[in-house]
Amino acid sequence: MYRGEKMSRIAYNQREVDLLARLIRAEAVGEGDEGMLLVGNVVVNRVAAQCDVFRDVTSITEAIYQKNAFAGVESPLFQGPANTKEKELAQKTIEYYRRSPATYALWFKNPGTNVVCPEKFYGYLAGRFKSHCFYDPGEELRCDF
Repeated sequence: MYRGEKMSRIAYNQREVDLLARLIRAEAVGEGDEGMLLVGNVVVNRVAAQCDVFRDVTSITEAIYQKNAFAGVESPLFQGPANTKEKELAQKTIEYYRRSPATYALWFKNPGTNVVCPEKFYGYLAGRFKSHCFYDPGEELRCDF
């Protein structure tokens, strides 16, 4: 590795940067840059996680297109091309960005504004950012990432 070169948490290609950029826009454009980065954390975590539920997910493409994984793939926002800023956010998430409440989150949910996040939704509530609730897997799933 060369000085200044960033080591990403997962393997990826430029097509997947674009794919992730489109997904984070579709899922969290209303949450601003930080919200999109946090949603990106969940996708990258699913690829990096070594727990049974995501063991067969080995790429960003597989994570995004896993059956019923992300409602955003059905959105018109997902279908259009990503802009430069969205690609930069996706790249940042893939390469190094992790932040609470999505540091270890494998799921998120948007119950709506002024609606309390359920304590449990597949995993355990790690926290909230604007309208999105983020959920960690908990000890019983034995995820290693």
